[in-house]
Amino acid sequence: MLAPIAWRTPPRAYGPWELVTSLLTEALVARGHAVTLFATQDSRTAATLDAVVPAPYSEDPSIDAKVWEMRHVAHVMERAGAFDIVHNQADFVPLGFTRLVRTPMVMTLHACPSERILPMLAEYQYDAHYVAISDSDRHADLRYAATIPHGIDVGAFPFVVDGGEDLLFFGRMHPDKGPADAIRAAKRAGRRLRMYGVMQDQAYFDREVAPHIDGDRIIYEGAIGGQARLDALGNARAMLHLIGFDEPFGLSVVEALACGTPVIAYRRGSMEMLIDHARTGFVVDSLDEAVAAIGQAHTIERAACRADVARRFSVDAMAEAYVALYRRVLGGG
Repeated sequence: MLAPIAWRTPPRAYGPWELVTSLLTEALVARGHAVTLFATQDSRTAATLDAVVPAPYSEDPSIDAKVWEMRHVAHVMERAGAFDIVHNQADFVPLGFTRLVRTPMVMTLHACPSERILPMLAEYQYDAHYVAISDSDRHADLRYAATIPHGIDVGAFPFVVDGGEDLLFFGRMHPDKGPADAIRAAKRAGRRLRMYGVMQDQAYFDREVAPHIDGDRIIYEGAIGGQARLDALGNARAMLHLIGFDEPFGLSVVEALACGTPVIAYRRGSMEMLIDHARTGFVVDSLDEAVAAIGQAHTIERAACRADVARRFSVDAMAEAYVALYRRVLGGG
């Protein structure tokens, strides 16, 4: 299992690709599969850890991302002959090695490829087995072996019967995630908004978000992990996910739903797949509709939110789908 090296596997707080890599790795080990995880040296796993990268480059400025990513990938591919499959969770660089080794590669595409990356993916699409994480994230010019949605450990997210009255924003401080629209919607609805997430676009934050933070009605508490993260996801009337891009999946959406928190999201990317409209949240087309949905959030049965995630987006379902794909790959299918 080839993990990214931006963050530890599993991440301490933010790090969605590393989180999914960790969840799948541990689920495969629990099923009796022999797995070697290639990740940063501080990673934690029940699998065999093989690591050359001293620390995540997003946490340690002494780690040059380009240099260490190439060394990380080369280290894996030099050992590829020892494995039945190399599962690449670390973007496009490992594709350049696929014609140099005989071990088949499964590659999870964590985001729909941009036009900048597409030439690399198109060139090697017959040398690796691509997995999309949602049907909306498939690119028309690429060949895919499967669509396998991300899964979470539902049991790790406590169900909260009554989430309280406050609204939640949980995501990167970046226009893609829509924190400014979340603030506008909360203000118009007359609700307190609690915001959590890593800083990714400081200029945008200073211009669109910071002027509204008052520590009372609009509260920003930065990136959080552990129990604080679970508390934030569960203790809300609804989560606002008014995104500004076609999001390929949205782990925070599924995690909030697992805690019983309904989600109000713009109709972009995978949101219609993740949210059962008017049953586990609301998929809306405008800020006006989002404000109206906030007023209807109390009509959503929180138990239905959790049940839907347990049925469709569990780590068990994800692991079983990947094992089935591995078997098809090894069988020549």
